Amino acid sequence: MRAFSGKAFAVRLLALTFGLIAAGFVAGCTEQTPFRLATEALRAAPNTAAASAEPTRSPQSASRDLAETPLIDAAGLDFFERRIVRVYEEVAPAVVSITTRTLRRDFFFNVIPQEGAGSGFVIDREGHILTNYHVIQGVEFIEVNFGEQVVAPAVVVGADPRNDVAVLKVNVDPELLHPVTLGSSHDLRVGQWAIAIGNPFGQFGRTLTTGVISALDRTIEGPDNRTITGVIQTDAAINKGNSGGPLLDSSGRVIGITSAIFSPTGTSAGVGFAVPVDTLKRILPDLLAFGYYRRPWLGIRYAYNITPALAEALRLPTQQGLLLVQLYEGSPLALAGVRGAQRQQIIGGQRVFTGGDILTAVDGETVVSVSDLDNLLENNYRVDDVITLTILRDGRQFEVQVTLVEEPR
Repeated sequence: MRAFSGKAFAVRLLALTFGLIAAGFVAGCTEQTPFRLATEALRAAPNTAAASAEPTRSPQSASRDLAETPLIDAAGLDFFERRIVRVYEEVAPAVVSITTRTLRRDFFFNVIPQEGAGSGFVIDREGHILTNYHVIQGVEFIEVNFGEQVVAPAVVVGADPRNDVAVLKVNVDPELLHPVTLGSSHDLRVGQWAIAIGNPFGQFGRTLTTGVISALDRTIEGPDNRTITGVIQTDAAINKGNSGGPLLDSSGRVIGITSAIFSPTGTSAGVGFAVPVDTLKRILPDLLAFGYYRRPWLGIRYAYNITPALAEALRLPTQQGLLLVQLYEGSPLALAGVRGAQRQQIIGGQRVFTGGDILTAVDGETVVSVSDLDNLLENNYRVDDVITLTILRDGRQFEVQVTLVEEPR
């Protein structure tokens, strides 16, 4: 028997180990290795009705198909490039260019037409198109360009300035309408792909840019100077003219509508924003049915945000919540017996209204400010929903159920 030194033995053992690994890898190439199955699953992930109509394949056949499909195809495209190409080919026909015109008069009453541009995308076979409200705000004439010299006039059928969303309607050949697939935005993660298609500067139709979701739950200012919450931030290039176009995931599903950019120069600086698709899906039925979004409403006219300092000054039983001052007559809160301020006090030279009920929670969700309550109702509830409010009155806590009604317009 041949003897080995410690060093020689280690070298032989290492060589044997690599040999076994290599043998296992070669054998695995003809079997269903986890890597190959995962890659094939990504490549075959359904995106459209056409994709989902493909016959179901077993893991074994999927593995064999992938083994026969090179990572680089005949055109020199790798797996990820092919995926982007597929998204563009499937979604781009749904993206339209929007041109607006407004007539203005100068100092001498001469009529001067002013044009604007934006993007939009088809959402159904009836000719409805989603875009941003600020694209069509205050305009007198709207045209939608489907490409290939096909242009049609459009009318506004619904708008929600607070979320910067509008729905247009065109009457065109249904063959021109290629609706998008609306995805979901509640489970998005920072770092996943983001793909934007739009018409930057109103000149470069159906331009695709790619990037990632760079942040979530941002807050931006809407056209009505109120905040839009839950906004998606992306570094996919977005410029003027992209407004109203779709932001997509890597399967081509809409995850948002591109709405704004942050830029000192007016061009893309790598910080773009999109209203999430879950917001679109929540307000879209009302926009189509009523022409506006029916906002859920409790009826608070005025309230104080309770802070530790205010709680100490007024000797309140809690350091957070809303101290109700004034309620609208006939509102859900008033009808439920909730009370506003009962008296006045002078504190630090200022008149303060006190003695009202304190609202601390909605369905167990803590409320710390009026804006917090507005956002909670806006993002989670609809008209006719029944909610449970937690109320403090004279140090005693109780609950009251109210039905949300439509906010007065």
